[in-house]
Amino acid sequence: MLHDLFSIEIPVLDKVLRTVAVYLLVLLIFRFIGKRAMSAMNTMDFVLLFLLSNVVQNAIIGADNSLVGGTIGALTLVLANALIDKLALNSALIRRLVVGTPTTVITDGHVQRRGLRRIGLRSGQLKTLLSEQNGVSVGEVKFAAMEPEGHLLVELKDRDEPATRSDVAALEARLDRIEALLTTRQ
Repeated sequence: MLHDLFSIEIPVLDKVLRTVAVYLLVLLIFRFIGKRAMSAMNTMDFVLLFLLSNVVQNAIIGADNSLVGGTIGALTLVLANALIDKLALNSALIRRLVVGTPTTVITDGHVQRRGLRRIGLRSGQLKTLLSEQNGVSVGEVKFAAMEPEGHLLVELKDRDEPATRSDVAALEARLDRIEALLTTRQ
């Protein structure tokens, strides 16, 4: 029994190549699934994720169910991910290929239907994402883009920007000056 835990059924290089190939395949699948799926995973998306992991498991491990074989597969996945992450960090081309680019969904208060279609996002979903950002409405948005990681980046029109602490501090200072002027005139 202990022997089965540690005996590798397929060559190590075969296991490494299988793991890297499956990693790249799944990476491409998620790249093409798109930003919408990454921003708001629903029940179907979770089912897809679980079934996909089960489907590719045999492609990674092959006929090898040993502890050592699983460890080699897991380490290969982690190293492949770290390598791709490092390459994407240092190369705009790799980042664009692997991660993608932002997709504009709102410009000057107008929804960009083409951008929504491209990422498979419905208007209602966009409004929900906006409402999660302090109740912002489409009309208040100067620019909004769905980031490759699924985050909605929103830039408000200048008149709709919320007051910052420095804005409040400037107003308080101005009120203090006005109060001081009124006090000296009494």
